[in-house]
This record gives sequence, structure tokens and C-alpha cells, in this order.
Amino acid sequence: MTKMVDISGKDTVTRTAVAEGKILLSERTIGAVKKKTVKKGDVLTVSQVAGIQAAKDTANILPLCHQIPLFSVDIVLKVQKDGIVARTTVVADYRTGVEMEALVGTATALLSVWDMVKYLEKDKEGQYPSTRISDIRVLRKIKS
Repeated sequence: MTKMVDISGKDTVTRTAVAEGKILLSERTIGAVKKKTVKKGDVLTVSQVAGIQAAKDTANILPLCHQIPLFSVDIVLKVQKDGIVARTTVVADYRTGVEMEALVGTATALLSVWDMVKYLEKDKEGQYPSTRISDIRVLRKIKS
């Protein structure tokens, strides 16, 4: 039997979750991101907005998640030598946690990066031999 968990008996408290992940990219792609010469536009800004929107839509993506009125979604993208790290912080007052929203925000931000730079990452056969998204995880969750 599949069902959404009943949280009606739980107390409403402030809940925060932080999730992080990384996309590994070539030096060429990192250079284009830094110089803002990617054909589709500003990779970091577009991917940040995509992640925020996805975090807000988590209940539509994951069918058994509750619709949580979020107070804030903050996504920070940091360019590193070998890729881009996305860290998402989500805050809400609710009866259940916001870990899924933070994870969905992180994953979507990284997918958006890939979508925007894929033409730079393809090899001669149109494959992605070294591009990958990894280490998506919840760094912490806080109930206060």
C-alpha cells in the first residue's frame, strides 16, 4: 500500500536542510563558465534559479512529499578547478523536514549546469566521457 505519511500529530517547528553535490567538468568548460561565454547564457545564474524553482516544486516531482510552504531557498554555486559545487539551504516552519527540497534543488541546479554546457563537454562521438554529477547528499538538517 502506498500513501502519504500522516503528519497531523507532529508539531510545527522551524526546519532547515542543507544539501550539496558536484558536477565534474573539463577545464575548457570551466573557462567558458568563468568568462560567461557559454552559448545559453550565464550558467551560474540560470542554474541557481532552476534549482530554486525545483525546490519549490518538490511535491510535484516526488509524489509522496508534502507540499511545504518554504520560507527560503538559497543556492550557492561555486566554480572549482574541476567542476561546480551546488549547495542548497532550505528553511520552513512545518511538521516535516525539508531535506527532499534541498536535495531536489541541488540536483536540479547541477542538471541545469549540464544542460547549458553539454555542447562543450561532448567528445567526437557525442558522448560525455568525464562529465558526471556526484556526491549529492544532505550535509545537515536542523529542527529548532
